[in-house]
Amino acid sequence: MDTAKWLSEDEGKYLLGLARKTIKNRLVNLEGPQIDWKDIPEKFKKRLGTFVTINIEGNLRGCIGHIIPRESLIEGIRENAINAAFRDPRFPPLSKEEFDRIEIEISILTPPKELSYTDTKDLLKKLRAGIDGLIIKKGIYEATFLPQVWEQLPQKEEFLSHLCLKAGLSVDSWKTEKLHVSTYQVQAFEEEKSK
Repeated sequence: MDTAKWLSEDEGKYLLGLARKTIKNRLVNLEGPQIDWKDIPEKFKKRLGTFVTINIEGNLRGCIGHIIPRESLIEGIRENAINAAFRDPRFPPLSKEEFDRIEIEISILTPPKELSYTDTKDLLKKLRAGIDGLIIKKGIYEATFLPQVWEQLPQKEEFLSHLCLKAGLSVDSWKTEKLHVSTYQVQAFEEEKSK
């Protein structure tokens, strides 16, 4: 899948609208928007990893997703919109008062690929800042950062250290231990910022 051109801008806008409508319906205890499957493009039925990120005034308010696809693209967007708004353990559930201030971003993921490396120098060399999302694993510990996180953590060393902390590992685990590392790319769409 070439994420750069896989979905059109209009298809991205449709999925953003679906995520927003799904969250709004949950806030007022309505069922999610009904989908007429016969009118849905085939690509929306494809099983792909998805993430939904919610920000308020540039600050993270929730972000949850599936790296490995569990359902169709369209169902993944709906499920992760609910999860990001109401089930991210880092935040309280989204309130009705906050709803009008949220900005939604969706990410469609390529399947992860293992990144083999010999040592920390090789790992740093192979990482593509701003392009690759990263998954690290060590035993029961695991975490991921979407490629968009490079905007906040542009230095590879800092990116890896924060990802280790997110996984529950020590900040320098990427230097001292052999981690299982995988990369993926995304096609992301975000709502236009209100002026």
